[in-house]
Amino acid sequence: MSSHIGRITIDKDICHGKPTIRGMRYPVENILELLSSGMSIEEILEDYKDLEREDILASLEFATKLSRIKKIEIIPAA
Repeated sequence: MSSHIGRITIDKDICHGKPTIRGMRYPVENILELLSSGMSIEEILEDYKDLEREDILASLEFATKLSRIKKIEIIPAA
């Protein structure tokens, strides 16, 4: 299985620093929301012509890596 994670970029000047696809204004979270709403990869690609199948797979790979976090610490508000 080849990695597509390199397609995910983080730039403080694009989408407020959220992870995006290839530096474009497509946040990973939006792609994940489309998938979780029931859209297929093919439907997303049809609606967003400048995206590629590998971009969608990169979003899923990114989410998988984030889900492997071992511990989340709650920091109390000041």
